Amino acid sequence: MDLVFLRGLRIETVIGIYDWEKAIRQPVVLDLEMGADVARAAATDRIADALDYKAVAKRLKQFVGEGRFELVETLAERCAELVREEFGVPWVRVTVNKAGAVTDAEGVGVIIERGARA
Repeated sequence: MDLVFLRGLRIETVIGIYDWEKAIRQPVVLDLEMGADVARAAATDRIADALDYKAVAKRLKQFVGEGRFELVETLAERCAELVREEFGVPWVRVTVNKAGAVTDAEGVGVIIERGARA
């Protein structure tokens, strides 16, 4: 299995467990690795035969930007589901970084893997 990646996708969303967090938008940064077979796309040199990472990014920006989440775990799970279901990805690793959530830490978050990696 080959991997298509998307790193550093910054999206403003409503995320957090505290009342003050539910009233503001905060940045999250997503990193994804998506299982794909890139051989056909490489052979044809056509975007139609590839996993379109720009389309994935656009869809995630819409979904996360319009959403409301309490936990980074929930956000990661929903992103993994979306990518697997809407883009036919058999395996995905999603990293959600809630930068600035902990004083003196560059970032905090979760990394999840979903699906079967062949």
